[in-house]
Amino acid sequence: MNPLAEVAWLFFRLGLTAFGGPAAHIAMMEDEFVTRRQWISRQHFLDLIGATNLIPGPNSTEMTMHLGYERAGFAGMLVAGACFIVPAAGLTGLLAWAYVEYGALPEVGPWLAGIKPAVLAIIAGALWKLGNKAMKGWRLAPVAVGVFAAVAAGAGEIVALLAGGVLGMLWLRVAAPGPAAAVVALFVWPREAWAAAAGSASSAAPVSLVKLGLFFLKVGAILYGSGYVLIAFLEGGLVRDYGWLTQQQLLDAVAAGQFTPGPVLTTATFVGFVLGGVKGAAVATLGIFLPSFAFVAILNPVVPKLRKSQWTAAFLDAVNAAAVALMAAVTFELARTTLTSWQAASIALAAGVAALRFGASAVWLVLGGALAGRLLL
Repeated sequence: MNPLAEVAWLFFRLGLTAFGGPAAHIAMMEDEFVTRRQWISRQHFLDLIGATNLIPGPNSTEMTMHLGYERAGFAGMLVAGACFIVPAAGLTGLLAWAYVEYGALPEVGPWLAGIKPAVLAIIAGALWKLGNKAMKGWRLAPVAVGVFAAVAAGAGEIVALLAGGVLGMLWLRVAAPGPAAAVVALFVWPREAWAAAAGSASSAAPVSLVKLGLFFLKVGAILYGSGYVLIAFLEGGLVRDYGWLTQQQLLDAVAAGQFTPGPVLTTATFVGFVLGGVKGAAVATLGIFLPSFAFVAILNPVVPKLRKSQWTAAFLDAVNAAAVALMAAVTFELARTTLTSWQAASIALAAGVAALRFGASAVWLVLGGALAGRLLL
């Protein structure tokens, strides 16, 4: 198959089945493109994760662009990103149409309830494999522990990641482990603090497609950390400042982003449709994702060069350990909120056995989890 056609098909399929948020998406990519297809090494995959965590934008979507770039160059980057985004944006747009038409979201709770524990098993499996590769020795353990503790205490992800990278680099090159872990743990930055970066000075006004597009372009250019930080930006900008959305509409938009596979940021598609129909959905979607294409195009060729310097290599090693710690924190939180019944625990256990013992792909685990959820929950 032509590399570009292969990229288009695989990432379109991923966009249709990638439930569970960024950590789950990255786990699916690791399974498909590192373990099964061996497009890149696990080490390079980790380096791309670490680099992606240091720039604004949705991490898992940017990882699809990186992988497309690795497989088919600049055109591959564009195709991979677009094919991953389009299915989710299309499905979210359909939900938005139903919402505007009927005033409510469709009932998909039982299906999602089964998908969540299956996705948890996928994430845990990827965490195990990536952790084994990232933790190259005991000297990286204080970095990972410090970042995990910082995030658990409420630190912003990007602050913890940067602190882990810089302090870990210094520790690996010149310092001792104790201070590194201690200092990383001091970075306690509430996630809500990032909302200030999105400030807009305007009172309630009619919806303008230009303003809508510029708002989401700005958010896409400065949104760090989890995709869920988007909620703070939307609440501050579209609810409080512009007065375009109500709190209930915002919550419904976030719920729609959870119902669909692919990037959580397709919440922007829902908001755009509610505010401006098909044109609004297109403008909002393009605005929030466009910066990511530019960031990846600049960053991807640089990542291999970072490995050639001892200092930047140490920084990447520390960032990789920190990224694994962030993933562990996400896994812990997901397990706490997902495994609330014996049925959910059973689905997670079955998915884990299917993945580890029989090598089942993430696609089948997600579909099986959805069916099990419909039958059991």
